[in-house]
Amino acid sequence: MLLRAETRRPVRIVRFLRIAGICAAAILLLILLCAAGIWLYLRASLPELDGARPEAGLSAPVDISRDAQGAVTIRGATRADVAFATGFAQAQDRFFQMDLLRRVAAGELAALIGHDALAIDEQNRLNRFRARAEAAVAAMPADERVMLGRYTEGVNAGLLALRARPFEYAVLRVAPQTWRPADTLLVVYAMYLDLQAGEVPRILARAALRDAVPPDLFAFLTPTGSRWDAPLDGVPTVSGPLVIPPTRPDWLDDPLPPPSSEHAEAFVPPAAAIGSNNWAVDAAHGAGGRAYVANDMHLGLRLPNIWYRLTLLFPDGSAGNGARIRRLSGVGLPGTPLVVAGSNGDVAWGFTNSYGHFIDLVPLERDPADPLRYRGPGGDWERAQEHVETIAVKGADAVRMPVRDTRWGPMLETGGGKDGDGSARTYAVRWAAYLPDAVNVGLIRMEDAHDVPQALAVGQTSGMPTQNLVAADRGGHIGWTLAGPLPAATLDPQGLPATAEEATAAARFERLPAASYPRLIDPPQGRLWTANNTQFGDPEIRRKIGDGGADMGARATQIRDDLFARERFDAHALLSIQLDDRAPWVSYWRALALDTLDADALRDHPQREAFKRIVSAWNGRADSDAAGYTLVRDFYESFYDAWFGPLDARMRQRWPGATPTPWLAAPTAGRASSRLEPLMEALAQQHAWVPARDTGWRAFVLDRIDATIARNLRHHATLDDARWGERNRLALYHPFARLLPQALRGWLGAPADAMSGDIDMPRVQHPSFGASERFAVSPGHEEEGTLEMPGGASGHPLSPYFLAGHMAWVRGEASAFLPGLDAHRFTLTPTN
Repeated sequence: MLLRAETRRPVRIVRFLRIAGICAAAILLLILLCAAGIWLYLRASLPELDGARPEAGLSAPVDISRDAQGAVTIRGATRADVAFATGFAQAQDRFFQMDLLRRVAAGELAALIGHDALAIDEQNRLNRFRARAEAAVAAMPADERVMLGRYTEGVNAGLLALRARPFEYAVLRVAPQTWRPADTLLVVYAMYLDLQAGEVPRILARAALRDAVPPDLFAFLTPTGSRWDAPLDGVPTVSGPLVIPPTRPDWLDDPLPPPSSEHAEAFVPPAAAIGSNNWAVDAAHGAGGRAYVANDMHLGLRLPNIWYRLTLLFPDGSAGNGARIRRLSGVGLPGTPLVVAGSNGDVAWGFTNSYGHFIDLVPLERDPADPLRYRGPGGDWERAQEHVETIAVKGADAVRMPVRDTRWGPMLETGGGKDGDGSARTYAVRWAAYLPDAVNVGLIRMEDAHDVPQALAVGQTSGMPTQNLVAADRGGHIGWTLAGPLPAATLDPQGLPATAEEATAAARFERLPAASYPRLIDPPQGRLWTANNTQFGDPEIRRKIGDGGADMGARATQIRDDLFARERFDAHALLSIQLDDRAPWVSYWRALALDTLDADALRDHPQREAFKRIVSAWNGRADSDAAGYTLVRDFYESFYDAWFGPLDARMRQRWPGATPTPWLAAPTAGRASSRLEPLMEALAQQHAWVPARDTGWRAFVLDRIDATIARNLRHHATLDDARWGERNRLALYHPFARLLPQALRGWLGAPADAMSGDIDMPRVQHPSFGASERFAVSPGHEEEGTLEMPGGASGHPLSPYFLAGHMAWVRGEASAFLPGLDAHRFTLTPTN
């Protein structure tokens, strides 16, 4: 019996292994089938690149071509046909991106994503941008409304033509919704949120700072100009050296909070967190006697890129030029039918955010017994108009949110009180984005501009977040103006909350007439430059524009100096300015550190010796392999921590209701003032504000050096390892990448390359922020221009254009402004 049992046991083991093998093979086959199914679905959600498709409403065939990098060229017989094909192509390539933009602006993300997006929807639904967009469409001129209608039809046709819905919707288990004309204007409103909404926390931070410090210190901390400013008119923004007030801040002796730079993306002043550069040289300074425009718009980096490389060709119907083919080339914004920045052959143009003053907050006294009543001018009670917004939430019940409109704008509730009692404060928001013509597709008229004056006139009537517009024309002329709405009057030019009386006494809230916009054509120096800085020293012009957090000007100064460093420029020379990563903005701090580290300071301090050796050998650039830049930058930031870290802690304590949302971020000195760096230079030069814990100025500086050393040794074995690129590694991902395990995120992202560049220099670069495009072009000579973009033309991981051309952007290599030869061509044909 024992023998038989022992004989049966191997048979059972063999049988078990055979069954286990069959099960494993079945599981493996199932995994392979699932993977194949996913792959096939992903392939089906890609656009067809070659072939033809009949579509209703076209007057003639329209070609959608793509070159080897995925740049799209559309050729059609009429502008309306081209608009349809533009919508078709963008929907097939970028519909999910377009959907996110419209939903962010409308406050409709939660319907797509779920409860996690509800706070964003509640914040943005306050603006009622969908209702405003629908009203703007109804008020459009007939020709613009027709154009927008054809584009909308093209978007929906392109979405329908996909063999499978975009893969993001399969992951979310939601069907995409059709496009409507108002959605295009919502995309423009999304740019308002990106480029102007940051003025709200700035105003609140300035109010909190005013409440936290004596008046002389508040005036010192919030200057209206600095030595770094590089205004176009050459008028200084400051009259002399900064005068430090006699009041010694009592916060200096508070315990130091954790350093602001204890994370991967070190402290960035708010005004530098969003930025762009553009400039122009006239015919006297351009190669071959031509004028040039260069533009690199700095935005959050993502996959796919926010811009869409686009070339449009159609007959020019202006001034009897029907036989001439109009070619527009540059970058478009998915969700809109036009080239946003680029060249039309006669005029080239580009934009930077103007950082003017476009938002006012009016404090409201509300009736505790009735949330709709508030004190109007003169103290009388007035009643707000209430709109109930219904926010759909995926997987949950809808949320009903009241939006209460006052005579000045919607009510915004913020946490925190002057005395830190946590009581809510309510403001009315008066924003240029609420003006009736704040959004439109008027920029499409740039297609017909033949010279600089015409181009500037188009900008002055366009509906878009107010931008610095720089243009050059084929005749060699250059010009600057503001594009987008410029309010006829604002309440407080310093960006503090106004009173009800001030709001009432102010001029009617309306757009300044185009004839009153500031502009500059053919300046004597033959050069123009903007970099989110104060553009003019002239008080009247500055008053028109206002200051919503203009950059301190170090970037603009460096660009200006680069433009005057030589007499002639071609596109490649202008690209070299865009890539300039020299860091003169920290040169003072480098000298301070090296001067302090004398023989006595180095004695028995090997790490200080290493610090001095590295900083002395540094080449002055924010190179990816430069440890010297990391150390000098951190040394500068350590002074911010010592001088303003305790103040920030106090301000946060007085604002207990603050939330992490962009509108209601906790106030800090850095949010309240965009010009702290020149103040810090003045303090250092005069050996001021030494904390009591240090025995004198020298001890204070050595303490800051030691703090910098300690900070870097917590992250690196030696100071030599503190290379800037290790901190400044690219983090460029599709929004869905965070849903994947860390090891698989690269499938939906770009390589984490070590990047050169930083804030306050032309090559602005942070892990997820930087130049969303770079181009330099002379109108009429586009074949000699350059254009490069991060991320490639597609955000689809199986697309041949996923990350196509990306490495040229990483390396700063010149790429052609115009698309290359057609690699694929898809034709839309009329059905009749």
